[in-house]
Amino acid sequence: MTTRPYDPLPAPGDIVYCRFPEAIGVPGPKPRPALVTDVVEFPDGTKGVRVAYGTTKRVTELLAGEFSIRTSDAAAWRMAGLSYDTKFDLGRRQDLPYTDEWFRVPPSPRHGQTPKLGTVHPGIMRRIEAAYRAVAGSEPDKRTRN
Repeated sequence: MTTRPYDPLPAPGDIVYCRFPEAIGVPGPKPRPALVTDVVEFPDGTKGVRVAYGTTKRVTELLAGEFSIRTSDAAAWRMAGLSYDTKFDLGRRQDLPYTDEWFRVPPSPRHGQTPKLGTVHPGIMRRIEAAYRAVAGSEPDKRTRN
């Protein structure tokens, strides 16, 4: 199967529709929101993105390194392009090629035919910074956890 890259790359703070891996090197079975935390370059010179895992489960139970964007955040939730309350785990990040193997155009694309759902609202930055500080000094988690 040939993979097709998306262009342009998203920026840190963008939220994308991602088949986040459940096992190393294997795209997950369904797309989910993921937060772009960095643009990366692979050894072969191609570029990709580092994304943090997003889930709609247990959004009120935040662990160290997690933050949520909820419908009660009104403007931030709309700007993020989310369909449901979602939490992101900065302790669970992966470097992935920005291709159709790992990312999908969402069912209701607001940003054209790209995987971008939306962008983090500036009002959420304190939550992200607190979550990042909770995992700072540790390497991005390359494993999966349930």
